[in-house]
Amino acid sequence: MLKPTVGPIIGHTTTNQTRIFLRGEWQKDALVFAGVRYRRIGDEQWNNGAFKQLTDLRDMSDVIVLHDLAADTEYEYQAGWLNPMNPVHTVETVQELPLQWPREIYRLRTQSNQITTPRAYIVGSCRYLNMTAGAPWAPHLGDRIFASISNLAQHASPSISAMLMTGDQVYVDDLNFIAPDREYQEILAKYRAAFSQPHISKLMSGTPTYMILDDHEIEDNWPANKSRTDEHLYNNAMAAYELYQASHSPAHQLDRQGQPRQPLKQYWYQFANGDIEWFVTDSRTRRNLAAHDRRILDIEQEQALCDWLIHSPARVKFVVTSVMFYPDRKRQGDDAWKAFPEQRLRLLETVRNHKIRNVVFVSGDVHGSLTSRLTHSTDPDFEVHTIVSSPLCNSKLLPYAKDSTFIIDQPLIRTETGDYRHELTGKVVSQDNFAHLIVDTEQIQVRYHDRDGHLLHSTHVPLR
Repeated sequence: MLKPTVGPIIGHTTTNQTRIFLRGEWQKDALVFAGVRYRRIGDEQWNNGAFKQLTDLRDMSDVIVLHDLAADTEYEYQAGWLNPMNPVHTVETVQELPLQWPREIYRLRTQSNQITTPRAYIVGSCRYLNMTAGAPWAPHLGDRIFASISNLAQHASPSISAMLMTGDQVYVDDLNFIAPDREYQEILAKYRAAFSQPHISKLMSGTPTYMILDDHEIEDNWPANKSRTDEHLYNNAMAAYELYQASHSPAHQLDRQGQPRQPLKQYWYQFANGDIEWFVTDSRTRRNLAAHDRRILDIEQEQALCDWLIHSPARVKFVVTSVMFYPDRKRQGDDAWKAFPEQRLRLLETVRNHKIRNVVFVSGDVHGSLTSRLTHSTDPDFEVHTIVSSPLCNSKLLPYAKDSTFIIDQPLIRTETGDYRHELTGKVVSQDNFAHLIVDTEQIQVRYHDRDGHLLHSTHVPLR
């Protein structure tokens, strides 16, 4: 067997399951299979392995689901691909072959079933990797920060439950003004390059990684800049996104055989770790820009989000929106929630009227990191927070956000019943960074680290 050409990537992981993405390589007129075998740390015997047949329709990639795992348990696993000489092999018969697995051994840990145990997360967005003539230019610049995240994850206590990548994991439009990529194979090449760099590959092989797209997975400021000829680009970009980002996420429910259901119905999804829950929104592909009913989330998604906010018993509720929920930027206000004030107000009123506590909006996008608190002038019980982490790796062509980037000297929203007022609860970080969140019984610690892992800024969000 050969080492995966992309992956393995650990995706959605629960107390008893995990999803593992990996890619092989096309072989003319030959069957290709991918496999994973695993065992508990300390055990000598490997299990028989789980296999999938790979096809060119999925860019020779797929997701293998491991079932019946033990909670809060560390496993080691091997992953690889092969093309057997016999052209009539199946996933069942391949399992019986005396295979020589690739030497590399990876590790993963299932989630704890202790409800109130402290949890930790990594949050980041906007990882720029320039592709020139089909090859990445200076890829170590975009990969360097993941070595620091890996080092932190190896020594973190509590252990890292998940990494949230909240948008712009690839820049399909990195050469938008010269030679924009529009063809399917060009976009696939960007994903392969981005996810196969050594440090991000090592990190994702052992840390459950949850992703959601933003505009650069398609085109800058999508769909506001959409042209008549962009339907071709969109279809290609989303087909690639579904393979490399959505395939290992909870957006795919499992069928009766325990395999991800096809086709995918939506990109937004939910997951939970004990009494902490996440609702990861698709704030990019379901927009309605019509003047009479502007929406950043479609009707179904808004209703699902509100139902979750109201009825979920979670102690802490994280809402991921790739573009900033607040504060608003002074410029370019037509791309984020500032341009959808009615829907934003509906969500805030839902939180306020139902007295929902510990709601935190998590975002990226703005190439600057910050924390902010939102209150209401006549309702002392209302409070929500936002945590923004961006970028993992900036382009030299793009500026970093600063304090002066945001409107913070006036209420976010004025209503007849009172004003929604916001304030920064820490400094704005204006350099490449990632966020390390630690959620315990009393607070969310927010620690921003630079690309070398050094602590830049630390603050906290009190829990009620």
